[in-house]
Amino acid sequence: MRYRNIFFRILRYWIPPLLWMMFIFFLSSQHRVGFTKTYLYDFIIFKSLHMIEYAILYFLFFRAFHSIKLSLVYQLVYPVVVSIFFAASDEIHQLFVTSREGTIRDVLIDTVGIIIMYILIRKNLKFLKRFI
Repeated sequence: MRYRNIFFRILRYWIPPLLWMMFIFFLSSQHRVGFTKTYLYDFIIFKSLHMIEYAILYFLFFRAFHSIKLSLVYQLVYPVVVSIFFAASDEIHQLFVTSREGTIRDVLIDTVGIIIMYILIRKNLKFLKRFI
């Protein structure tokens, strides 16, 4: 019975961030596209998407670390570290994809999304605990 609970806990809390990481990896493997003919608009759209996708990744990792009952500091900080590390590794990956480029700027933009989600979770922790 204990192993069944562990299995379901892994499925519920740890598989979602791993699937999301696979989704990000897939997206970063695609050729660069543009939505508009204006560089500035495309830049704003894609960098906003960067922040959103890494904010989601942070939230999913927060849920996962929260599930193993670490102290609150670790529940909040470990997902930051893991998410930023993945952002950096994804930019390295993009160096090897045709028509893509890996930049430190994108890691910093991803980090902004991570920090925004960190702040939102930190300020709304009591409310969120009912749902995670």
